[in-house]
Amino acid sequence: MAEVSLLDAVLLGTVEGLTEFLPVSSTGHLTIVEGLLGLPVDDRAVTGFTAVIQIGAILAVVLFFWRDLLALARGLLRGLTSAQARSGQEFRFALGVALGSLPIGVVGFLFRDVVRGPVLRSLTTVGIALIVWSAVMVLAERRATQARGEQDLTVKDALVIGTVQCVALVPGVSRSGATISTGLLLGLDRVAATRLSFFLSVPALLAAGLFNLPDALDAGVGWGPTLVGTVTSFVVGYASIAWLLRFVAGHRITWFVPYRVALGATVLAVLAVTG
Repeated sequence: MAEVSLLDAVLLGTVEGLTEFLPVSSTGHLTIVEGLLGLPVDDRAVTGFTAVIQIGAILAVVLFFWRDLLALARGLLRGLTSAQARSGQEFRFALGVALGSLPIGVVGFLFRDVVRGPVLRSLTTVGIALIVWSAVMVLAERRATQARGEQDLTVKDALVIGTVQCVALVPGVSRSGATISTGLLLGLDRVAATRLSFFLSVPALLAAGLFNLPDALDAGVGWGPTLVGTVTSFVVGYASIAWLLRFVAGHRITWFVPYRVALGATVLAVLAVTG
């Protein structure tokens, strides 16, 4: 049985809140830290705990963007009964978020055993993915035109970005790194791509957290550490959102690439030395 102490929960919640919305892979970082803490990274309880504490970061998104989310919900509901509303930006964006969230839900459910299994939940996978997806981020910035804003987003754009989001089921890729990179490749500006990434995270990670809640509780972690980790990720995540939105307005996502590559290389080197 995996034992996660309250101190472990605070540390992991902090890591989750700091990294969930940065293109550095929160799951990859959690896997690394769990390994350093001596926790079995592919244990059912630990993988469940990792998914559940993401709910805290998602609740931070809901609080931070509650006006936007309310407007999108209204736009979607109006569009269901009004042809005029269906031609508006709010309806298109809301429909895009709704449909773009489906691929990762379907893939995550169908391949849940693989996602939680020892192959993907391994430090080797994390190290390789951190390095490989960094190349995609570099390509995205080089090809980025940033000619289109949020008002130009189409349902097709959201579906493509939501589909690529499935790649982030591999720890080390980064959900935000995958979605923002794809948005840039589609010609969206960084702010539009980042905001869409935030909104796509809500249904995807909330569903994953609720689905894995029984594993975190029944398999051994318990309510105490799970609640502490979730609250910590909420507090830290809220601060991270505000910082990231300001940062992406004037910086390339490739700013994070050296860190990703260095971390991935360090992980692989340590594994090679320790066997």
